[in-house]
Amino acid sequence: MRKAITTGIVVATISLGFTASGQAPAPRSPVNAEEFDRLFQQVKNWGRWGAEDQLGSVNLITAAKRKQALTLARTGQTVSLVHNPITDKAEDNNNPFEHVMLPGFNMDSYKVSYHGYAHSHMDALCHILYKDQTYNGYARAVVNTEKGCTKLGIENLKQGLITRAVLIDIPRLKGVPYLEPGTGVYQEDVEAWEKMSGTKIQSGDVILLRTGRWARREKVGPWNVGRSAAGFHASIIPFIKARGVAIVGSDDASEVTPSMVDGIGLPVHTLLITALGVNILDNQDLEALSEAAAKLKRWEFMITINPMPVTGGTGSPMNTIATF
Repeated sequence: MRKAITTGIVVATISLGFTASGQAPAPRSPVNAEEFDRLFQQVKNWGRWGAEDQLGSVNLITAAKRKQALTLARTGQTVSLVHNPITDKAEDNNNPFEHVMLPGFNMDSYKVSYHGYAHSHMDALCHILYKDQTYNGYARAVVNTEKGCTKLGIENLKQGLITRAVLIDIPRLKGVPYLEPGTGVYQEDVEAWEKMSGTKIQSGDVILLRTGRWARREKVGPWNVGRSAAGFHASIIPFIKARGVAIVGSDDASEVTPSMVDGIGLPVHTLLITALGVNILDNQDLEALSEAAAKLKRWEFMITINPMPVTGGTGSPMNTIATF
């Protein structure tokens, strides 16, 4: 179970319209729990970096990779990827950020339940389980305690992350301001973006998928992102593994909703975190980044990620920075 497993998956393609015969194209695999489980077993990285590994795909961010990233900081321009904390309850924010000023000295108190679809945060590798196991095969009974995760907590990233990042701007690829909720993003979309932008995803990279979620929210108002969102379809996971992606992020939860995989909740999260050991950056605000990248005509940049090292934490809110 802890041996490294390679994959030779062939992912079928699907058109947006109908076939020449007038029939709707077949759904793309995985479409159900059985196909999902087969894909999970084929792509999982359990044991790849050792039976006691706590870092997962962050292992791909080597010293050489960090040095490469530093060379991308050419102009010194920085762009924050965090969306300012939302303090009002809304359809996409069941747990508003709470900020209270305390009496006496100028001090305040913050309270946030950051998992969900509103607050910019990173998921730790103990956040998602599949069949009562975490990444690398640790059992739920071993990992889960009232005081936090005994394995794979966010404190494992205390030293911070510096690497190359690539913005995948699918609305810009399609010539629209944002993707409509429920729009799936597939391998061929990413490859088309690579071709158009002249930027190729490499081992140790962070990839950031812009769907235009925050631009749409600004125009039409909040909606239930947990029920309807643009994002990656689960069929893209073998591609992400083959390219050696270290971390995946998006301006929502990185996956199309509804998921198109019957019987599985959050299939992309489960495949990334639990199978591959890939941390996820949720709810990043990529609008300013998109504008800066377009102005500079550069879709690669240095990224710095510094989560709060809460022992046993399932993740952390933070301010992620892109430097051009």
